[in-house]
Amino acid sequence: MSGTRSPSRTAPAIEGRWPVWKLGLLLYPFAAAAVAINLFMLALMGQAIGLTALSPVTTLWLSLPLGIPATWAAGHWVRHLLDEAAR
Repeated sequence: MSGTRSPSRTAPAIEGRWPVWKLGLLLYPFAAAAVAINLFMLALMGQAIGLTALSPVTTLWLSLPLGIPATWAAGHWVRHLLDEAAR
């Protein structure tokens, strides 16, 4: 009787589920851009306490590695939202 049982209503569906790394690949450009904008604005606000402002090019270069943890967090958040929506 393989294949005749209906899936459990309480267990989330595994088929068609996006893994976090695939979500991260899609979200990386957006997360890195958000990090660049926030870093640039933070550097502008830092001028009030005597720090120098960062150029837009410098913030873009700094956002490339700093975007990875932001992407990881965004991927987990989206995965959680998709799991909640599947219930």
